[in-house]
Amino acid sequence: MSSIPPPPEDPNQPQPPGPDLGPGGYPVHPGTPTGESFPPPAAQIPQPASIKLAVNLMRLGAVVSLISVVIGFATLDTLKDEVRDQLQDSDPTVSQSTIDAAIGVAIGFLVVFGAVGVLLWLWMAWKNGEGRNWARIVATVLGGLNIASALFTVAGGSSTTTLSAIFTAINVVLAIVILVLLWRKESSNFYQAGSAPQYR
Repeated sequence: MSSIPPPPEDPNQPQPPGPDLGPGGYPVHPGTPTGESFPPPAAQIPQPASIKLAVNLMRLGAVVSLISVVIGFATLDTLKDEVRDQLQDSDPTVSQSTIDAAIGVAIGFLVVFGAVGVLLWLWMAWKNGEGRNWARIVATVLGGLNIASALFTVAGGSSTTTLSAIFTAINVVLAIVILVLLWRKESSNFYQAGSAPQYR
């Protein structure tokens, strides 16, 4: 016995509602914003003037850090003399091998911390320019540590060259100005928009 085919659907009859469709025609979970309610991608949110300036100052900070490393190598003899004098003051019988090892460690710190400093400046410029709120928090912590380190150096009366003191002062000024810019109201609105969930 053959089955009777169902009657053709009447196009004039109302059809049951289908699932909500998002961009691209794909069904979306109920409650998910659709259509014009989607926020723009973070890359399309225009940077306010405060963020643009902060990002440029971070890039300048990377340049200053790189110059500081170059100056450190240019004044390497001074660094060696300082290390030798400090060791001999603490122990007049210190061996030359110990002095050489300490100088090697000091040079290693100069290279590693210099490279890390440059990369941190560039990384923070990149991520803060994208409106990542976590990057603003990291930049705030790093800026605070930078300022505290400079103040500790001054309070401790550490002997520094004139050039080193100048670049330390520049870094402190940059850190203060950048922090002020990152926490301005228009900057906070930019971070809030950039951190909003993006539905695709």
